[in-house]
Amino acid sequence: MRLLVQSIRDYAIFMLDPRGRIVSWNAGAQRIKGYTAEEIIGTHFSVFYPPEDVAAGKPPMELETAASDGRWEEEGWRVRKDGTRFWASVVITALYDEHGDLRGFGKVTRDLTERRSMARALDERGLLLAHLVQAQERERRRIASDVHDDTIQAMIAVGMRLRALGERLPEEDAAAVRALDDAVESAVGRLRDLAFRLRPPGDGLVEGLAAYLEREMAGMAYELAHDLSGEPPAEAAITVFRICQEALTNVRKHAGANSVSVRLASLDGGIHVRVRDDGIGVANRESQDGHFGLIEMRERAETAGGWWDIRGAPGEGTSVEFWVPAIPRARHDPISPL
Repeated sequence: MRLLVQSIRDYAIFMLDPRGRIVSWNAGAQRIKGYTAEEIIGTHFSVFYPPEDVAAGKPPMELETAASDGRWEEEGWRVRKDGTRFWASVVITALYDEHGDLRGFGKVTRDLTERRSMARALDERGLLLAHLVQAQERERRRIASDVHDDTIQAMIAVGMRLRALGERLPEEDAAAVRALDDAVESAVGRLRDLAFRLRPPGDGLVEGLAAYLEREMAGMAYELAHDLSGEPPAEAAITVFRICQEALTNVRKHAGANSVSVRLASLDGGIHVRVRDDGIGVANRESQDGHFGLIEMRERAETAGGWWDIRGAPGEGTSVEFWVPAIPRARHDPISPL
């Protein structure tokens, strides 16, 4: 039986002592969670839970429930050794000896990330999200086109007339007209920036992010690296781009950073992203941006069926990390790619 359990690779099967410390480890646990037996045995099992679940006291609550009811079962996010999350089916069973004394717990975990992503790609909520992303991006492109083709062109014409008028006026009046012309030119520049942010640049996710970094992070060292198996579905690409856009905006405005890196990789049927900077850290930045940008990033990722996290001690930079599923959908109209 010991050889059988240790050799199973599709399930993480391991034992906990009554306090929740790990006392055994099988091949499936190493494959799914990333730790070797030497690294993890003796560690409390809360290391597998997201920080928000640990802060809420979820691990001890699960053991208490399993001890009182005999069993705890759920599906939820768990954390690998490298910090990435996966969607897991978890069963905790209380183990008692012949005298009725609690000897520990048996824990069985299965990685359901890919199955969850496939199911989500077919469910009505997933389809609604795809249509919502389509509608949002169409509206952004329409506004960007209106700003570029109408408002900016009208203001350029106003600027030209102001310059022509200034050439015919006495110097004391021409100075005031030139000041107006400068104000119009500055407004045109801001509107062009707005149109750029509304409409993702480039052809494809990586090219769009590269163009955005080149334009928006001028004066800062930046790096873009990816290990994507292919261009993701359009709604996934848009979601990733918008979260990265918000993260990079926070870096530029609030981080006080000298460098930033963006790394993308295909993982668990989706896209895993890390945005790292060397700035002031997340605690100080949260107080500066009022949390709104952080809330928007989290909501985008979770609405898409993924997860989002932010870490960084004061003075040690910040890491924004998220994952969104990238399973192609076949039952809705295609949305324009980046």
